[in-house]
Amino acid sequence: MHQLITDLQAAQVGEVLKNEKLAPYTTWKIGGPADLLVIPQDKQKLVETIRLLGQHKVPWTVVGRGSNLLVGDKGIRGVVIKLSRALETLRFDGSTVYAGGAYSFIKLSVMTGKEGLTGLEFAGGIPGSVGGAVYMNAGAHGSDVSRILKQAEVLLDTGELIIMQNSDLQYAYRHSVLHTLPGIVTEAVFELQPGDRKEIAGAMAAYKDRRLRTQPLQLACAGSVFRNPPGNHAAKLIEEAGLKGTRVGGAEISPLHANFIVNTGDASAEDVLALIALAQKTVREKSGVELQPEVLVVGER
Repeated sequence: MHQLITDLQAAQVGEVLKNEKLAPYTTWKIGGPADLLVIPQDKQKLVETIRLLGQHKVPWTVVGRGSNLLVGDKGIRGVVIKLSRALETLRFDGSTVYAGGAYSFIKLSVMTGKEGLTGLEFAGGIPGSVGGAVYMNAGAHGSDVSRILKQAEVLLDTGELIIMQNSDLQYAYRHSVLHTLPGIVTEAVFELQPGDRKEIAGAMAAYKDRRLRTQPLQLACAGSVFRNPPGNHAAKLIEEAGLKGTRVGGAEISPLHANFIVNTGDASAEDVLALIALAQKTVREKSGVELQPEVLVVGER
């Protein structure tokens, strides 16, 4: 690791931080240290970082805006790459939208609406980055990324930048081929449609009002914890199982929305994992449904 640090610093890739605690980099505010946290200053330095990690055969994990992510209490071995502001780019070409992998997915929905483009209203309440949304086929309100994504630029673990078309990503519910193909989404291209600015703003305002009324957004959380089973809703099953408000340590199944687990202030990853396991066990016993987590669990416990 010492030689890797030396090489990264010599290449001036950006910030290189040893034993950096990851909790501040996640929306759950949970997580132990990374052996090494690297924040490349731009796309080219990101490419150089990946190539150096390959040469040193050091495993890496990427973090965008830290949503939908649970980092273990003992942290992550190897290198964690935090995407920098240099990848928070946005440009328009008619109804085609080019967004950097680190760009806020919520902000993207707002900006496209202001441009009079429709198709991304559903993203107004989905935390995280564009890259993360492309990776997991994020969706809400009956739509998802697969319906509007034209193509994505992906940095492979070989250090090669490739263009993947929508069909290449093999989209399914909250899933893409990127789950098994190591890579980082550096830019996404969306194909939207012209729309009425007032209608778009109205739809987004209605979605926002609903979120504020039904989701515990004032507390540290990671969005929905479980995928919705076919023909059902995870929140409904958890609520019917009588688990709303259940606590383990500093983690709580939200009394407001049963598919949210919130950090009440001092939750550990183990607290959250215990509630996930409890919800799965109880729902299985009461309804026969096996809940599948939507959050990505990484690092050591």
